[in-house]
Amino acid sequence: MTINAWFEQYLQDEAPKSKSLIVTVLGDTVLPGTTGVWLSELIALMAPFGLSERLVRTSCFRLTEEGWLSTRREGRRSHYSLTPLGRRRIELAYPRIYTPAASGWDGQWTLVVIPRSADSVPNRLDLRRELEWEGFAPLTAGVMIHPDPKTEVLQQLLGDLGLADRVLVLRAAGPLALAGSVDPAAMIQFWTLDEVRDRYRRFLDRFRALHQQLGRTALRPQQAYQIQTLLIHAFRRTTLHDPRLPAALLPGDWPGRAAFELCQRLYAITSPLALDYLSEVCRWREIDVDVAAAAQRIGARFR
Repeated sequence: MTINAWFEQYLQDEAPKSKSLIVTVLGDTVLPGTTGVWLSELIALMAPFGLSERLVRTSCFRLTEEGWLSTRREGRRSHYSLTPLGRRRIELAYPRIYTPAASGWDGQWTLVVIPRSADSVPNRLDLRRELEWEGFAPLTAGVMIHPDPKTEVLQQLLGDLGLADRVLVLRAAGPLALAGSVDPAAMIQFWTLDEVRDRYRRFLDRFRALHQQLGRTALRPQQAYQIQTLLIHAFRRTTLHDPRLPAALLPGDWPGRAAFELCQRLYAITSPLALDYLSEVCRWREIDVDVAAAAQRIGARFR
């Protein structure tokens, strides 16, 4: 199968949603160099994926309504930039995409306790949703648990939702062994990992075939950009469902590790050429974007 045939088959089987794919392009390739893009340039960047001009315009309008993008007009031209909220959403996802899951663990658990007195607080449900997004699992109706969360992310969530003074965050040891030893991995029952495992396996099946093909083919810049975008789009949609539990709690054949390593290898192949393509389409050198600095930021990923 040629690279172009792989690409066409992928789009036929997966059919990425336009808004989500635009967010991937903005976060993975545009943001390292600049915070925004002209609509005409974004239309050109999305055309290789079969997105029409009308669909890109509609998607940008909806992303603006949802708080991801802001726009300014210069004559008949529109320039879209990430809002502070949109940038924060993307940057919060960066560690889960571009860094491996922690291998070590101190055996401690973080518990977020939501007192009953907070039941009437409107942001309580938002907190539960955001904590689940960060990999927490419900232990009881008012207690969420995770073995190794990002403390800075948790602090930011509580602050943004105005719940820092209403919620208790505790650190605790593992379950008490009242009748023999307790396997820490028994706690994995609080997470539903079957779907995440299946997602990783589908990712591996799809992109291993591509990786084998790349060893026999010279890539063009547009191809590298297309592959990298679909790679990160697929990996982002998979890893953001992963609670990122420590290795000590996961089965030995957990496919998340192999998926990260494959994504890392493919990204190293595509990123230099993809950056060249983006720089040309968006005329970065003409508008004095520091392409070398952007390349350095991209090069620091997956380390």
